[in-house]
Amino acid sequence: MDERTQQDRTRAALTQAAVPLGELWVGYFGFGGALSESEIDAYINGALVLPALERDLLAAAANELLENTSSAVRVPSSQDGEPQDSRDEVRKQLGAAGAFLLTPAEAEEERLDALTRTQLLDSPNEERFDRITRQAKEHFQVSTVIVSLIDDHRQFLKSLIGPLTQNVPREISFCNTTIRNAGLLVVNDAMTDERFSKNLLVTGEPYIRFYAGYPLRGPGGWTIGTLCVIDQKPRGFTAEDEEALRELAKAAQHEINP
Repeated sequence: MDERTQQDRTRAALTQAAVPLGELWVGYFGFGGALSESEIDAYINGALVLPALERDLLAAAANELLENTSSAVRVPSSQDGEPQDSRDEVRKQLGAAGAFLLTPAEAEEERLDALTRTQLLDSPNEERFDRITRQAKEHFQVSTVIVSLIDDHRQFLKSLIGPLTQNVPREISFCNTTIRNAGLLVVNDAMTDERFSKNLLVTGEPYIRFYAGYPLRGPGGWTIGTLCVIDQKPRGFTAEDEEALRELAKAAQHEINP
């Protein structure tokens, strides 16, 4: 697929779905991209030429965001229309952006491998992460803030402030839902949310009512965990709150991928 078509489709998709450029940049960065937001803007508007790999990372980030919108537009990969035997090489280059080439089981295997490569699982507390959770608690005034990592069966808390238990089973963790999201997950009142109202963490200790979590990406752009804020009473979450959590998540992601 030629660069002009990818540019045009990306611009059309963002416009139709009203997706801010900043959100595209966050997703692109999470997939391992190194361009600045201004460089992405220049590319989309035809003022910058990019290699195919960078264009494909942007396409993957845009398509992930578009999954949560009503837009039917999708951005093609530079490999669309290429011979089938090139797909394995494309997958290696793209990391999580090439998840569409994998079965769910293969994608999960790659995700767990990325988590292992961070060497953070079961590691002790570190000030570089604890500083971020303290900032989040001060800003949001909630009972609990965590940086969590999700392995194949549990939630490991790399940093924790609040009454949450270490190694909660993955299947009941709110963060297990967040890592499947392209971006922010907000649950204003878990008791009225059919996805979580019967969750053991809602009906029992720590009696979660409010949750807001942002996915964190590891090597290859694979989503390995979350930064989230939790409270025992329902609350709203403004656009300013969303931006604050996004910025803190970016800081946590920088620590995961120094």
